[in-house]
Amino acid sequence: MADHVVGKRSPVTCQLKCANACLAPVPNTSDNSTFRDIAGAALTRRSILGLAGAGAITVATAVAAGSPAAAATPTGRRMRPGMSFRPIDPVAKTVDSLSVPDGWRWDPIIRWGDPVLAGAPKFDPSNQSAAAQAMQFGYNNDYTDIITTDRRGREGLLVCNHEYVNPAIMYPPTLSDAEQREISLAAHGFSVVELERPRAGKPWRTKDVRKARRNRRITGQTPFDFDGPAAGSALLRTKGDPTGERALGTLGNCSGGTTPWGTVLSGEENFNGYFRADGTSAEEKRYGLASAPSSYGFETIDPRFDARSGTGYENEPNRFGWIVEIDPHDPHSTPVKHTALGRLKHEGANVILSRSGKAVTYMGDDERFDYLYKFVSSGTYRPGDDRRTREHNKTLLSQGSLYVARFSGNSPAGEIDGTGKLPADGQFDGSGEWVALTNDGRSAVPGMSIEEVLVHTRLAADTVGATKMDRCEDVQPSPQTGKVYVVCTNNTDRGKTGKEGPTEPNPRNANKHGHIVELTELGDQSSTRFAWSLVLVAGDPAAADTYFAGYPKDRVSPISCPDNVAFDSKGDLWIATDGMPSAIGLADGLFRMPLSGAERGHVEQFLAVPQDAETCGPVVHDADGLVFVAVQHPGEEGTWAQQRSYFPDYVSGRAGKGEWKGPRPSIVQVYRS
Repeated sequence: MADHVVGKRSPVTCQLKCANACLAPVPNTSDNSTFRDIAGAALTRRSILGLAGAGAITVATAVAAGSPAAAATPTGRRMRPGMSFRPIDPVAKTVDSLSVPDGWRWDPIIRWGDPVLAGAPKFDPSNQSAAAQAMQFGYNNDYTDIITTDRRGREGLLVCNHEYVNPAIMYPPTLSDAEQREISLAAHGFSVVELERPRAGKPWRTKDVRKARRNRRITGQTPFDFDGPAAGSALLRTKGDPTGERALGTLGNCSGGTTPWGTVLSGEENFNGYFRADGTSAEEKRYGLASAPSSYGFETIDPRFDARSGTGYENEPNRFGWIVEIDPHDPHSTPVKHTALGRLKHEGANVILSRSGKAVTYMGDDERFDYLYKFVSSGTYRPGDDRRTREHNKTLLSQGSLYVARFSGNSPAGEIDGTGKLPADGQFDGSGEWVALTNDGRSAVPGMSIEEVLVHTRLAADTVGATKMDRCEDVQPSPQTGKVYVVCTNNTDRGKTGKEGPTEPNPRNANKHGHIVELTELGDQSSTRFAWSLVLVAGDPAAADTYFAGYPKDRVSPISCPDNVAFDSKGDLWIATDGMPSAIGLADGLFRMPLSGAERGHVEQFLAVPQDAETCGPVVHDADGLVFVAVQHPGEEGTWAQQRSYFPDYVSGRAGKGEWKGPRPSIVQVYRS
């Protein structure tokens, strides 16, 4: 595994999280490279922006004009309004602590095994059961949001998904394989947890579960409704659900987003590793399904995870890989899988409203050489918080038009040589178009039905010649400017023999550090044309192949493998990383990068997570002076007998009887001490 995990994760994470995707053949074998050298057309960045609608130009100008002039300190640092901190120094990957700036402290809000539902037993991993886990906070927390629910700012909801599990450090050898698998299935899904605090601006604590009426656990067995054009399709029907309208559970949930109407979206990402299939059809190969036993062996406890021919569950994998929507305010609501948004290895989904009120959703497919997508709703958003209005808004992702991105660069192909050297115009930039896969619930791909486009979306995108990207993870539009930030975490296969070489939006061969694309819609968010540039080319700032939006590289923090992102109220981008230990020998962390003014590109590290951990689900409430992160898989490479982390309680061999002596994935809040 050593050659494959350079620039990303540990071998343990690769096995458990994505079923060793890097060891398998790249699923995208299409010869659909349509990346064009358009420099000869004299289409400069200025002329590209000139194509934008007047409304977009007005918005961009207003944002810039409304920004105060940058006031510099004697060292040249801008004094930014809002949350200030002294950046931490890089932390070695072997440090088992959560490092925060001077003058700040951290506390866990909730940890794996803490009670979520009334009646949950005290956490005791030596005596765990599936029934207990289904009432407790799940494992490996990822996408997170903290939603304030009252005007005084004293009550809130924590919403979090649980991506995957690590049996080697979770369970004692006394538990049978079957018991471990049942518990693991219950440790997936979502947790919704009510919060409280004495007053606005103070840290949160969990409410007593006996009084928390909105608390909820969603697991790998919870019923979900399908909606949209593919609901009820023959491609979704199984022996267990001959209607094709209701699935059980959600798995592999990675990043997500909170909608303008208050629901939470989450992407089902590496679902293929949960199934045993034939692995012979073009459709199965395109999604990484294989004939080997699954990563967790769920097929030994539940027949629906055996998708081989003749089982009656051949279509069960088709029932995963969707964007799911849950209503955290209604614990009795049935969560939904939205077929209109297509099926792929969704990292997540984030919604912004167009000027006409359309819900525009941006999504990335987290696979080497896969694509960037956008969905535009047919219906329009209605403001208001009454029940009828909210129910209408919850239908917005049920029908609309699905697009995939095709990029073009504006530099000669010879200037994109794979080294990361900037082209002569000083930027990696260009234009692009959104190519329709569906049009208001109808197929836009010749030879494919609407059901085929939505269930086999990768094949549809291959057909129309989408641009192969370096693993689009989080894709988030800025609430302040409407610009869209596409986080490409890495792709060490780019430029290898038989694989696509560098392109202007993916300019480095063997890209182990990743980059971030800044995309500007030419018109409102529902436009089919865009301009783009790279705002960050990550890595060691001392290396020649890095770029920080033109900011002096000797004044930035080293950063690699960007993954999840969030915005603060000032429009600064906060970047969580996943892969720095193997890429540059440093602990993963959370970084702030301004996107405008003199500080644009100034990357500063805010925190670092413990040994083996990944930084997920950042939330920044700078008005309160609070930052939240999901610390995922601390001590991942340990065993039950030899744990490698004691986060967050740091209880080691001195623990008393019944006390847990290993790591617990947790949601952490960071605030001034």
